[in-house]
Amino acid sequence: MNLRLTWVVLGLSLLAGCAGPGVDDYRTERPVLDLAEYFNGKLDAWGIVRNRSGKVVKRFHVEMTGTWQGGSGTLEEDFTYADGSKSRRVWNITKVDANHYRGTAADVIGEAVGEARGNALQWRYVLAVPVDGEVYNVDFVDWMYLMDGEVMLNKSDMSKFGVELGEVILSFRKRSS
Repeated sequence: MNLRLTWVVLGLSLLAGCAGPGVDDYRTERPVLDLAEYFNGKLDAWGIVRNRSGKVVKRFHVEMTGTWQGGSGTLEEDFTYADGSKSRRVWNITKVDANHYRGTAADVIGEAVGEARGNALQWRYVLAVPVDGEVYNVDFVDWMYLMDGEVMLNKSDMSKFGVELGEVILSFRKRSS
């Protein structure tokens, strides 16, 4: 009986350790991330896509323009990949309350949901990703961390049916006015 209890406690401890940080863990971090402030104007981002083995399978640059009216914003993203291909995504983002956001884009299935606290934003959505002539709906969990007034780092975990597919890593830089 004691051995069984030990295994149950050990199993629950391992599960709790897998939960990872929550957005609220960053509530005291500075500078405070305000999406309407940071994603307003011109920005650049550089990123990589890594497969689940860690191999870089794509490199890209993104030119972005953000505009906001009250609690609603548009973020236009123009991607240029290392192989010369290009793509575009236009986000429409709504601030729901002091810490919550919703967003849509043509290749986002349904609605993205986000929560910001302190310098961090967690953004969850399903993205229609074209691969070799087929389109797969992939779950994304983005973590964005504002480093200062110009730089933000982003790590996105990609999965399907709970299976890790890889990650996207980005560095954003806000252009000077």
